[in-house]
Amino acid sequence: MIKVNIFEVKAKLSEYLDLASRGERIVICRHNKPVAELHAVEGVRTEPRPIGPLPGRPTFSIHTSFFEPLPAEELELWDGIAATDPLSRGRTPRPVGGASGVAEAEAEYTVRRGRRPAQRAGGGSRRGKS
Repeated sequence: MIKVNIFEVKAKLSEYLDLASRGERIVICRHNKPVAELHAVEGVRTEPRPIGPLPGRPTFSIHTSFFEPLPAEELELWDGIAATDPLSRGRTPRPVGGASGVAEAEAEYTVRRGRRPAQRAGGGSRRGKS
């Protein structure tokens, strides 16, 4: 195990990565106190991950109706929530039979320009004060 200062690691990172890849453990310190450890990755997966349920774990099935489109009446119920939801920001419900906006609502982003952070009480900076 090697103990090194953070500034030395920043200056010679590739050297310490080489050491770590060879199995050496490097403890990185800030002001002589350990803050991190650099070591090699245990093992890298070379084969693809299996798809499907894990062996020995319970499985479940999804009914085929899950993938069918929702009826217009149910979509209206989902879209009608917007009229009573305070977080919907004035979104109006769509008429029955129209396209649903449940998964199609666009986020409203605004860019604020020209704002400066609030100044501290007293109007001065903290530098130079004791």
